[in-house]
Amino acid sequence: MNGKQGKLIVFSAPSGSGKTTIVRHLLAQEKLNLAFSISATSREPRGEEKDGKDYYFLSLQKFKQHIKDGDFLEWEEVYRDNFYGTLKSEVERLWAEGKHVIFDIDVAGGLRLKRKFPEQTLAVFVKPPSVDELKIRLKKRKTEDKAKIDMRIAKASVELATAPQFDHIILNDTLEHALEEAEDLVDDFVNL
Repeated sequence: MNGKQGKLIVFSAPSGSGKTTIVRHLLAQEKLNLAFSISATSREPRGEEKDGKDYYFLSLQKFKQHIKDGDFLEWEEVYRDNFYGTLKSEVERLWAEGKHVIFDIDVAGGLRLKRKFPEQTLAVFVKPPSVDELKIRLKKRKTEDKAKIDMRIAKASVELATAPQFDHIILNDTLEHALEEAEDLVDDFVNL
């Protein structure tokens, strides 16, 4: 990758932990100079999701072609035939705008970015108060059936075990506190 490089801020967590809410809050803080890295995915849009805003929705075949072409900084087959990844072109585009890039990505992808860019990446793990609370939050979203929720809960146990590999862990038991802690961490990091 070339061009002026900003910083990378990674937020990872099990589904339902609140990372997306935290990332949206941080993006609204103009002083942080952040831009959202839109991930590519091979899954279908859910609810009101829009291509080019929430994700770049790619066919499975096109996603695999991008892998073959080396177009991703990181990618992961999160669930069977359900790929997610960060396109190099997306990060380069945001850096060219003079922004720091913030990510809302899965645990494996977040750790890959940290390993690839150790000095310029802040990796934050958002931890739910408990697995039971996580299950309640996922059910409240009403975006997936019971089988998908059970699959996400099973995956959450594995993801929670990776938390110590991140630079910081934010316990999201009270949203206001989690937002404040995240804002302070990011503000300190981008102003180093």
